[in-house]
Amino acid sequence: MPPILSLRPGLTLALAACAWGGAPQAQGQPAASPRAVVIVSGGDAVSPFTTPEGACRTGFAAGNTDTELRRFLLLKGHRVFTSPAMDDRGPVRENPGPDPLMTFADCPPALPPSMTVNSTGDIDLAGQRLAQFLLYLHRQYGIREVDLVGHSMGGLYSRAALPALRDLGNPVRIRSLTTLGTPWQGAVVGDYVIGKRSLADCYGNRFCELFLQGFKPLADGLVSGSGQQGSYQYLQVPRPHGGGWNQAQIGQLNGIPVSLIGGFWFQAPKGVQADPLMYPWDGLVSKASALAVNVPDSVLPHRRCLALPLTHSIFVSAKFSGKPVADPADYSNALTWNPQALAAVDTALQQADTALTTPNRQGCPTP
Repeated sequence: MPPILSLRPGLTLALAACAWGGAPQAQGQPAASPRAVVIVSGGDAVSPFTTPEGACRTGFAAGNTDTELRRFLLLKGHRVFTSPAMDDRGPVRENPGPDPLMTFADCPPALPPSMTVNSTGDIDLAGQRLAQFLLYLHRQYGIREVDLVGHSMGGLYSRAALPALRDLGNPVRIRSLTTLGTPWQGAVVGDYVIGKRSLADCYGNRFCELFLQGFKPLADGLVSGSGQQGSYQYLQVPRPHGGGWNQAQIGQLNGIPVSLIGGFWFQAPKGVQADPLMYPWDGLVSKASALAVNVPDSVLPHRRCLALPLTHSIFVSAKFSGKPVADPADYSNALTWNPQALAAVDTALQQADTALTTPNRQGCPTP
């Protein structure tokens, strides 16, 4: 796989730092700060609970999605927790190996299922579990204000937690939401799983065909859940007695600034006028969906956008390279490991208090 910078010469770390007006110097926070960053993993993720002081001592410190993002934000002075996620019911189970992409062990004690996201289950149920986790942080760690950072379906789980928090009395204020590769309008793979896309939409790209074919049996093994719900049909298309899931979310993000980061490593073949909800994409989610192009302001009142030539995850990078990704240097073209993307997350956090005073849709494509 070519180095990421060779694809777009001139893209440097400064791009991410300045994309939304430039980030001030991180001041750092004391360990007992009532504000925290909570990283929320995506669909089919297995991620352990970690605190600013405690993480796994073997393998990935916070799982393969959250480890580098957590490390980067801790260095920037943020108080970072990772929310537990399991690709099944029950608490997170450690994985000491042998898969190099899944190894983590010697972790902080696992939290109970009631506050562990089932990353293959229903979006709204995931939101309820995440809300319980945020209440746990409030009770055990004195957290009163949270910046949510969601990767992939984790962005939808974060949104689902907002009404669940209100139902629980909501002692925790959500200060901001940042999403990386979140399928705001559905994922390409989700549309394929429910039969709304075919291999013809790959336009002969062999990687695309193999990836979609490999993903479908995983989702078909679930009666319902994130695999099917992460589709345009579920999120955007009106139903007989109301709108899609996004429509039902109207008002939930009022007063919360949202920063959207999308990847576009894979391009349509030359000369092809592809559906923008297909190409360009990061291997799971199109750039248009990650940047919520057709999500109205009634659902997403204030947004800022950044697109980078990156893959969805280190799993996609490994599939594309055709080899197990074992060298951390090979992770740098994935959304949760790339320095530009991580700096953009930090920028969003640093500017969260003033973001709502800035113009809406900075950097965002026109619908």
